[in-house]
Amino acid sequence: MSKNQKLSIQQIKFLRGIAHGLNPVVTIGINGVTDSLMEEVESSLAHHELLKIKLAAAERDDRKAIIDHVVQQTGSQLVQSIGKVFVIFRPKEKSEIVLPK
Repeated sequence: MSKNQKLSIQQIKFLRGIAHGLNPVVTIGINGVTDSLMEEVESSLAHHELLKIKLAAAERDDRKAIIDHVVQQTGSQLVQSIGKVFVIFRPKEKSEIVLPK
């Protein structure tokens, strides 16, 4: 799967199933999105491919803006967003996650 290709519904369902058992790796706190936070997200995405992120303090409109910013800056795709937790996916060159067709 190329990085620009959109995820199909079946692929999103598959990734949601995997993400269900994950704990949030990154927490976005009161300081919001900082350079060091984005470095941590990039590093974690490069290692894990599928990443669950928690928003500790933000209003509903702010959460949407933060999620959009993180997805755009990392070149990842939003898999799921529920309340203050969202899941993003960015495949590696040699992906460990084999997506269904």
